[in-house]
Amino acid sequence: MVGDGRRPAGTPLRAAQDEAGVPPGVWKGRGLAAVGLTAGDVVTERQAELLLGEGRHPGADRIEHERLAAGDDPARARRATVLGRPIEHNQSPKTEKAKERKPWLAMDLVFRPPSTAHIAWALGDYETRLVLELCQDIARDKALAWLEDAVAQIRWKSGGKQRQPVRDGLIVAVFRHYESRAAKTKPLLHDHAVVSIRARRPDEAGTWGNLSADSMLANIVAADTLYTLHFMEEVSARLGWVWEPREVTPGRRPVMEIAGIDQRLIGWQSTRRQQIEDALPVLVAKYEERQGHAPGERAAYALACEAANQTRSPKRTELLSLTELRARWRASAVAAFGACTVYRLAERARAAAAAVWARVRPVVDVALAAVDVTAVVYVMRGAFKHHHLLAEARRHLAYVLRGRRHRPGLDEQIVQAAVDDYTRPVGRGRMMTADLRALYPRDTGDQAVLRALTRKRSAAPYERARLAAGALTARVHAARRAARLNSRSRPHTVAVPTTPRPNLRTGRAERRAGRDLEPTTDVAAVEQTGRTLEAAAAEMAARLQAGIRERAAARRPTPQPAPAPPPGAHQPVQPVPGRTPSHGGVA
Repeated sequence: MVGDGRRPAGTPLRAAQDEAGVPPGVWKGRGLAAVGLTAGDVVTERQAELLLGEGRHPGADRIEHERLAAGDDPARARRATVLGRPIEHNQSPKTEKAKERKPWLAMDLVFRPPSTAHIAWALGDYETRLVLELCQDIARDKALAWLEDAVAQIRWKSGGKQRQPVRDGLIVAVFRHYESRAAKTKPLLHDHAVVSIRARRPDEAGTWGNLSADSMLANIVAADTLYTLHFMEEVSARLGWVWEPREVTPGRRPVMEIAGIDQRLIGWQSTRRQQIEDALPVLVAKYEERQGHAPGERAAYALACEAANQTRSPKRTELLSLTELRARWRASAVAAFGACTVYRLAERARAAAAAVWARVRPVVDVALAAVDVTAVVYVMRGAFKHHHLLAEARRHLAYVLRGRRHRPGLDEQIVQAAVDDYTRPVGRGRMMTADLRALYPRDTGDQAVLRALTRKRSAAPYERARLAAGALTARVHAARRAARLNSRSRPHTVAVPTTPRPNLRTGRAERRAGRDLEPTTDVAAVEQTGRTLEAAAAEMAARLQAGIRERAAARRPTPQPAPAPPPGAHQPVQPVPGRTPSHGGVA
């Protein structure tokens, strides 16, 4: 609530937030109406202490006072303010493993835009900063709304084995921070969305219970990709920028960054990552000495987390406002890379956007997207669930569209196509895997596409996944190209007359029965058809010219008889009607 810092004793929360340079938290979510709050209200210290610290109503003090005034005993009045099961149940001796259980009342979801967005927010002008913060608000709220509608479930009945959708929605406290944990303070725009696990059941009484934590955590990656997709779309729509993939680690997933922003600024901003990379080789060397082999994927991730914990430094002690921080960031970037790099940041981003749109067509092919998503998820995981496909489908949309808006429901459409055409159920718990019979043809000639899955086991999983997706996509393109060529060479059955006939008009009954037509599709038949049509066209042209001459002669006035010439005079030759004399003139 105070920017990960420490608040001196006796300092009010609002004063501590002002000193730390962070704004006050606000309430979000559709479940606020059930506890008498409104979206956008400021999170007070007492409200957070009651709801997020004790699992009680945010207005518990008022409710308890009213109950005591009505004559209730203190224990009963306090129980009326508890939402769901009291946290004292965890410390009860009757509870199994009471000493090991701790009350879990909220989960912290962090919404962080890509690195180039931090740079543009920190180094851009005032209007750019406000637009990026608005994009952050919109994308975060849309991701939270999706969690409320499609993911959030509440535990139901004995043991919480059954799950039901929540009645109202979630109760979320959002806190915005501006900095990273680097030794030298660097910009890092991000929001902490603290989600209360207390929610109402969909029964008539509207009783309170706990959210299903496994449902929320299983869909965190899908929510993250949806947030990133919406953030990219909002930035592109409002600022005219475009996004392009950037490979951070060879063989790993690329990240989408704003095109045109100098890549050196990413290294200037992400000093925290450099600290982790400096500490990681020491931990890897100790692991190899202890285990006798290089760490795998899971072990490498655990070592990276350990390096992050070891290098974590405290927040700054000096108190600076956001305006002072932005001035310091701009001065630091100008000193490192020059004023042209910093002050022309937006201009270069717009120029890069024009260049990207000149060579990229943001068109989504659902069939190709389903093949790509299935191949990547299959190679990465083997067996997977619906939310794994959904997360990869949203990554695919982010890569293809580059910031253009996607049609609502397009991600689910891609997943449904993948499930229907290229997957089959396996095991329990709604698990599925790729249906290789649907992905690959049965003939041995095309089985070479399987090499992307079976070879290069030393490569990173995502690198092998891209090889498999590329092979499958190439096969789909080849099949479509062959279908187009076949359709061009034989759009319909070619009909050739058995004998040339001067009159090509065929009776209706003959056309229907096709008695005088012989179907064929070979080259000789096609050439014969062309010659027949040319002869018919020449004959029709000749007949047309003859008809024109006949009509012209019919319209000519009747010639009057000439007077008889004198004896001995030369008799002129009378021109034939319809023909031009050899000496010229008008016939």
